[in-house]
Amino acid sequence: MKTRHVLSTPDLPTARAVMQAARAAGVPEQDISLIARSDIELEAAPEQHKEAGSDFYPAAVRGVIGGGATGLLAGLVAVAIPPVGITLAGVAGLAIAGALTGGWTSAMVGASVPDPVRRKFEDEIEAGRILVVLDADKELLARAEPALVRAGATPLPFDQPTVLT
Repeated sequence: MKTRHVLSTPDLPTARAVMQAARAAGVPEQDISLIARSDIELEAAPEQHKEAGSDFYPAAVRGVIGGGATGLLAGLVAVAIPPVGITLAGVAGLAIAGALTGGWTSAMVGASVPDPVRRKFEDEIEAGRILVVLDADKELLARAEPALVRAGATPLPFDQPTVLT
């Protein structure tokens, strides 16, 4: 399972050096992203490394799980009540409908909520610092951290599992 690790850098050249050190340590390109103030991102940050600023994907996953469980429970309750006449296929249909509805509504709400990293380190971002976000195995991050610090990064207290790993 991958873990999200956040490092703070004072400027874009340092962020690029930290990204290069992460790649050299074995962190795949698609698992490296940047978070910065909008004026810094728009002018200087490479497009493929910009971190989306919302909680869209984690919220969608939570919604699918919660909606599916609710639909399944509703279907099982309906099966237990004979006058309703729901079959096991109906239970599956309710579970799927619940998962779809829960995923869609949660994703829409999550799109309006800032990313957890942005929420936690809002002061760092507003101060003009660039955050380098790495998603990798804990062992890889532990081996890479000395090189990242030598490149100019400051590790921040953020160590959470990545949602879609």
